Amino acid sequence: IAGDEEFDLFGIENDIRPQQDVTLVIRGKDGSRREVPLLLRIDTPIEVDYFRHGGIMPYVLRELLAA
Repeated sequence: IAGDEEFDLFGIENDIRPQQDVTLVIRGKDGSRREVPLLLRIDTPIEVDYFRHGGIMPYVLRELLAA
């Protein structure tokens, strides 16, 4: 890794599940492409909710406003 690569994470576009498999695609400036299988470290259903809300703080704020 030289620092000028572009990274794309595939497998989180639709339904996210705790500890699902995803793919990291690394594209180099020279046109090279590498796919790396990864384990998504969203480990619990509540972490899925945090992710969907943009993080824990937006989640908590929405919960407070809904109360």
